[in-house]
Amino acid sequence: MSGGAVDLSAFIRDIPGFPRQGIVFKDITPLMADAGALDAAVMGLADYARPLDVDVVVAAEARGFLLGPALARELGAGFVLARKPGKLPHATVRAEYLLEYGSDALELHSDAVASGARVLVHDDLLATGGTARALCNLVEQLRGEVVGCAFLLELGFLGGRAVLEPHEVHTLLTYDAE
Repeated sequence: MSGGAVDLSAFIRDIPGFPRQGIVFKDITPLMADAGALDAAVMGLADYARPLDVDVVVAAEARGFLLGPALARELGAGFVLARKPGKLPHATVRAEYLLEYGSDALELHSDAVASGARVLVHDDLLATGGTARALCNLVEQLRGEVVGCAFLLELGFLGGRAVLEPHEVHTLLTYDAE
């Protein structure tokens, strides 16, 4: 099934006021529960990434883990987990990033990305770009090459794409207004 054969937006549910008032949460669980929509999402992301000759897909917990492994498998690539501090058992590298109310950090195993590896950064959602920028920084600390950034959804009005420059950004769905 081609990534364009299914209207993915029909499987995204808006949840007003979650996790707090003033936010409209984009719920992807209906997409995940539908075999055709799930396949279309993975294939749509893979169609973008296939020409990039990706060695590994890097994604952050927890929602980046939803499509990341399936995308990696479709590309014939490995999958690398980026986790919150203290969750990985081996030596790690760390990148901090800003949140709306404070900061957070992600870590990769120090041997997770080989020097020169071609890496696709993936997450379910591109909002302000902080998490994805941290993923790019981690890959670059390990001397990997970020060849692209791929997302299921983008909240275009939050400007995350600009934060990821000069990296190429691809999204399957973009929302330009809250």
